Amino acid sequence: MGGLVEQAGGPAPLGADDLARVRIAWESSMLHSLDRLRPSLQARSPQHMAELSRARWEAGEIRLTYWGRPVAVSFPALQASYADDGLDLPTFDLAMLLFYLETADGTPLAGRWIGYRELPGGLFYHQAFQGYSGDRLARAFGRDPAAFARAGLAIGGALLPELGPSAAAFNPLPAVRLAAILWPGDDEFPARAAILFDAAAHHFLPTDGLALVGAGLTGRLLKANPPAPA
Repeated sequence: MGGLVEQAGGPAPLGADDLARVRIAWESSMLHSLDRLRPSLQARSPQHMAELSRARWEAGEIRLTYWGRPVAVSFPALQASYADDGLDLPTFDLAMLLFYLETADGTPLAGRWIGYRELPGGLFYHQAFQGYSGDRLARAFGRDPAAFARAGLAIGGALLPELGPSAAAFNPLPAVRLAAILWPGDDEFPARAAILFDAAAHHFLPTDGLALVGAGLTGRLLKANPPAPA
């Protein structure tokens, strides 16, 4: 299978050491974790898991949205498929959903944005995360904030004027809220960008899982980058 960070949202530049380390660690972790996650989740009430994760329990399935698409997780088999076309989710996405169901504890959204370094255990790894998220966005969109806004809207984001003129919020999972914000550059100052998290995000995914969700958002924005309207 391909690298997990690439599957999270886009190809890594060749020679990107930080992305390679994340890919290798999560390739091993997620594949091995499926065998642990399934029996752990099978011992729980599916109705309660759905409630804690802001999903729905219907017809023997936990139903929720994942990056804007409806998905169904069967119980007790814990296989996942897209509700719109019936195709099975790749192993990477299945593992992300099971980690989400395992971690979700029903905590309300905090309504406050924090950086990766403020997540539990995020301080050590924040520089690497910034390298493959915000720095990539700054390089791609730093001189074209209008393209950044169009890309955000194209992938289902909602503009966040309270954070700045170039900011948008996204919900890859029902209770996981992220924001992407761009500070455009000019001849005097370089562009900057960052991926932020609702302060309650770690109640729904582990910190390293949130890193992959942030990488996924970055990749989707870079792929969306539509041409300027005529």
